[in-house]
Amino acid sequence: MRWRCTRCETPHAEREPPCDACGHDALERAVAPVTDGGERDPDREPIPAGTVDTGPEYVWACPNCGREHVRNTPPCARCGNPDLEQVERNYDDLERDLAVPGWLEVAKPYLPILVAVALLVALFATGIVPPTVLPGIGPSSPAPPDAPGNGTEAAGIDLEAAEELVHERLEAERNASESRRYDEGLDAYAEYQNRGFVAVEFDDAEPDAVRADEFDHDCGDARPVGAPLVLSERSIDSYETESALAADIAAGLFSSRFGEEVRTGFDAEGLDLHVAPNGDIYIFYATC
Repeated sequence: MRWRCTRCETPHAEREPPCDACGHDALERAVAPVTDGGERDPDREPIPAGTVDTGPEYVWACPNCGREHVRNTPPCARCGNPDLEQVERNYDDLERDLAVPGWLEVAKPYLPILVAVALLVALFATGIVPPTVLPGIGPSSPAPPDAPGNGTEAAGIDLEAAEELVHERLEAERNASESRRYDEGLDAYAEYQNRGFVAVEFDDAEPDAVRADEFDHDCGDARPVGAPLVLSERSIDSYETESALAADIAAGLFSSRFGEEVRTGFDAEGLDLHVAPNGDIYIFYATC
């Protein structure tokens, strides 16, 4: 690398101002390598068009540990050696650091996790381990039988919304100590039984018998019990709102032979409504 004076452009071998020719105190790197006479070095390869040959780059290296420094500012920042020497910068280490690792090298630390996940997927796929062993995935409830009529909406009445209103009506008649939660498992059990009654009545079907413990309810050791009820005095067409329907169903449950048990004595309940083809309203109430 050659240095030149910024005033008179006299070349210098080292960057050690002031200039030997004019005494100026600023030197800069030469744009192209020059000889001591100020001419271009004929032994250097031609500079490609559109580029500037700045020559080799020098750094100050510690001869003891090899740490490179941008300036000659001893001692060494790594080992404290008091001497630094000027050397041409080598980019071999930089090229090695910039090399892109292969996918296997990147994935190597995660291989045990990937193998464990693949093993679990294989166990679930082959059925050796059922998915129900996972937290939050309980046993699936039996699908309710097909039944004529409708269990979601009839005569403009949302039957599922009416079910919720029935629970609210029952809760309104209970003391705080008698309050009970609405259980989705009991709701599924009630739906199966209710559809079964309608299917037997109108289709002469024979639905499969089920046990209450086949449904994912939260009754624990308590055994769920059920009570069927049919409203035949008034057709579904006579109700204009879900609230009016819910009021009649709640009153019917309180006046049934299970009335006192509907009011007290249990912790959870579920309910299903189904409108038969003739307009009768079939209710199944389950509790535990």
